[in-house]
Amino acid sequence: MMEQQEAPEDVVMTRIGQAMMLLHGGDREEARNRFALLWAEIGEHGDTLHRCTLAHCMADVQDDPADELAWDLRALSVADGLSEDGLGRYPQAPAVRALYPSLHLNLAADYVKLHRPAEARRHLERARASTDALVDDGYGHGVRAAIDRLERTLRTG
Repeated sequence: MMEQQEAPEDVVMTRIGQAMMLLHGGDREEARNRFALLWAEIGEHGDTLHRCTLAHCMADVQDDPADELAWDLRALSVADGLSEDGLGRYPQAPAVRALYPSLHLNLAADYVKLHRPAEARRHLERARASTDALVDDGYGHGVRAAIDRLERTLRTG
């Protein structure tokens, strides 16, 4: 009988998850500090999945909407560089396509904050168009619901 090998632990993704727990627990400043430290460690040329995930998270801890937009744009740019082969090394990682609804949703929300509704609508359309990549789980339902809420906001705003 063959022994099943466990996937090696991805320490960076674990640390990102720990900082996200701090953010969700209300410690935004400590989460931002940990994300910044991680970004300094992995750098602009580090692992693509790590950079995309971290940039996506860094956007969430910014106080200035323009800074949030810059991080979300960086995350999208990095995601565009991901390939299915690159993700194969991370068995716990979602398919690249499953990142796009959330990335475009965040960009749409950024543009709403910056009073740029045309760009917001464009990214919201891209978010909606990419939802077929989401599975039927809590995350997928949450992203779809957030898209619906933002669409209503744009219609009434």
